[in-house]
Amino acid sequence: MRIALKELLRRPSRFLTAGGALTLIVVLLLVLGGILDGLLNGSTGAYRAQSASVFVFSADSRDSLPRSVVTVDQTRGISELPGVHEATGLGVALVAAHVPGRADVANAAVFGYEAANRAVPAPPPAGQAYVDRSLAGDGVQLGQTIGLGDARTPVKVIGWVEDTSYNLSGGIWVQPQTWRDVLAQNFPDQTLPLGAFQTVLVTPQEGVTPRTVAARIEDAVPDVDALTLEQAIASLPGVTQQQSVFTAVIGVTFAVAGLVVALFFALLTLERVGLFGVLKALGTSSRSLAAGLTIQALLIAAGAFAVGGSLTWGLAQLIPPNVPLQLLPRRVLVTAVGLAVTALIGSAISFRRIIRIDPATAVGGS
Repeated sequence: MRIALKELLRRPSRFLTAGGALTLIVVLLLVLGGILDGLLNGSTGAYRAQSASVFVFSADSRDSLPRSVVTVDQTRGISELPGVHEATGLGVALVAAHVPGRADVANAAVFGYEAANRAVPAPPPAGQAYVDRSLAGDGVQLGQTIGLGDARTPVKVIGWVEDTSYNLSGGIWVQPQTWRDVLAQNFPDQTLPLGAFQTVLVTPQEGVTPRTVAARIEDAVPDVDALTLEQAIASLPGVTQQQSVFTAVIGVTFAVAGLVVALFFALLTLERVGLFGVLKALGTSSRSLAAGLTIQALLIAAGAFAVGGSLTWGLAQLIPPNVPLQLLPRRVLVTAVGLAVTALIGSAISFRRIIRIDPATAVGGS
C-alpha cells in the first residue's frame, strides 16, 4: 500500500484522466440530485408540513387537492369515528401574486387552514398571511400588502414560514374566510359551500396507526378517499414520475462512474504487469497489491468528489433562483458514499488479473 500511495504522490499526472472524468460525473450527480430534491421539495412542502397523518379527499377528485370537495357532513362523520383525535379542513387556490414594485407576478398557492401544523402557526386574522420564504426572491417583504389573483385580493404579510411550497408555488397561509374570499373573487365557479374544504386532515389518536384510521374512514364515510401522508405525497402530480426518471438517470450515472474506474485500472494493471511480477517475486502478496489498487481508487474518487463538489457549489451560486436546485446534506452524503462504492467495485475488477500474475512469466516477459 505504501508503494501505491507513493505512486499517487510522485506521478499524479498518471491518474488525472480518471480523476477528471470522475469529477465531471460528480458534478452531474450532484446537479441531478439537487434538481430532483428541488422539484420534490417545491411540490410537496405543504403536505410535509402537516402534523396530520391522514388526508381525506372526495372520491371523484383522483386525490387532487384543487379538484376535491369534502362536505360538512362528511367532515362531521370523520371526526366522530373511533381513533380520530382531530379533523381539520384545508384548501388551496393557485394564483398569481402581485407584489408592489414588481412587474412580474409570483406563483403562489394560497392555503386556507383551520389548525396550526409543524411549519405554520395558528391561522392569522382576516386579511393577513404567513408567507413561504421562497417568495422573498420574488420581492415579497414583511409588512407588505400583496394582491392575489386577477382580482388582486389584498393580504398583508405578517410572518415567514419555511418549506411549505406546493406545485412549485410558494405557500401563502391564511384563515379559511380569507381563502374563500380569494376563491370567490378570482374563481367564482370554484367557490365551495360554507364549511366545506378541499381536504380534511386527520390526526389519529395515540396508538392508532394512520392506515387503520384511513380504512375506517373509507368504510364509514361515503364518497371519500383516505390516504396516509406518504400516499398523499405520492399522489401529487409528477412526484412519482420525477422520482422514477431522476433515480434511473442517477443510477446509470453511478454505473458509468464504475465503468470509468474499472477501465482505467484495468489498463493501469496491464501496464504494470512487470512491476507487479517483481513485487510478487520479492514476497508481496496479491492481497497487498489489490489493497494498494483499492486505496488508489478511493483516493482518486475522494479527490474527484472534493473538486466536483466545489464546482457544483459554485455553479449553484450562479444558477437563477427560479431553477429548483437544492444541494442538501443528505444528497451530498449519498453521492459521496455511492461514488466510493462504485470506485471499490470498479477497482475490484482488476483483482483477478493481479492474482493470476506469475512472477517468473511477468519478469521474464518484461
